[in-house]
Amino acid sequence: MVRLTCLLRRKPGLTPEEFHEHWREVHGPLIAALQCGSHVLRYEQHHRPLSDYGPKDDGQYDGVTEQWFESMEEYQAHIAEKDFADVWADLPKFLDVDRLAFVVTEEPVVILAGR
Repeated sequence: MVRLTCLLRRKPGLTPEEFHEHWREVHGPLIAALQCGSHVLRYEQHHRPLSDYGPKDDGQYDGVTEQWFESMEEYQAHIAEKDFADVWADLPKFLDVDRLAFVVTEEPVVILAGR
């Protein structure tokens, strides 16, 4: 199993509400509808709670996304699909792409697995 984990920061000028709505209602369904999305086994959006935002922008990240792939080959096939460009084109509409941070990882090393 391979996972793509991304730290997301909203585009300057977007409110937290606008960011979360676009991510949930536009970007997520876009990935699910495209051929490149057929390589994704699981797609998770972890939204920062709106109650965590203060009156001033604290500059912190707004969420984390995780996409799971069967193998590194499936991840590479995902980004090689022609319609992956549609996913990439959507990012500047709601993300600060200069602060986008991501990493591809293998199976986790589990330290604690419940009690």
